Amino acid sequence: MTTPGNLFILSAPSGAGKSSLIKALLSQESARPMQVSVSHTTRAPRPGENNAEHYHFINVEQFQKQIKQNEFYEYAEVFGNYYGTSASAIDKQLAQGIDVFLDIDWQGAKQVRIKQPSVTTIFISPPSKAELEDRLKKRGQDSEATIKSRMAQAKAECSHYTEFDYIIVNNDFSQALSELTTIVNNQRLRCQQQAITHQVMFDELLKG
Repeated sequence: MTTPGNLFILSAPSGAGKSSLIKALLSQESARPMQVSVSHTTRAPRPGENNAEHYHFINVEQFQKQIKQNEFYEYAEVFGNYYGTSASAIDKQLAQGIDVFLDIDWQGAKQVRIKQPSVTTIFISPPSKAELEDRLKKRGQDSEATIKSRMAQAKAECSHYTEFDYIIVNNDFSQALSELTTIVNNQRLRCQQQAITHQVMFDELLKG
């Protein structure tokens, strides 16, 4: 019997290091396969983006149809485009024993928790406002106006930190990665998971 995978949500303000942590986690050797969920979107692909790799690109009509059929764990409209997480795709991966990570904001996390109460939610926080602003500036990708907007958005994101199961303060990257790895391993060692994984062993131990 395949041990079902765990569902994780990672949320963070832009610049906190969430994407780097997920990438580093997935590059490690693991006893169980891990995968980041590929979202659906109605926006057009950008140069270098491939369908089913970066996003599942669909039209607005199809997305709205899937909303009506309750096919998303969570979805949102952002700047005129829809983004959503397919429930059937996630459920299929979990049933195959894959640990799945959702990279979504606190609003999406709230939607997923309603439909999947067993989800493990993790908030990645910057160590300070000054450090976050410095990281955004060093990326060299945004104008001063955009950075100001991202800082305001970060404040809004951080105001929901108490809604998560775990908080990782990404001050030292190696430490933050170690903490994230510990959380993932903790979920794998829960009684329900271990009972399924080692069912044959426990049956043997309890014989006679």
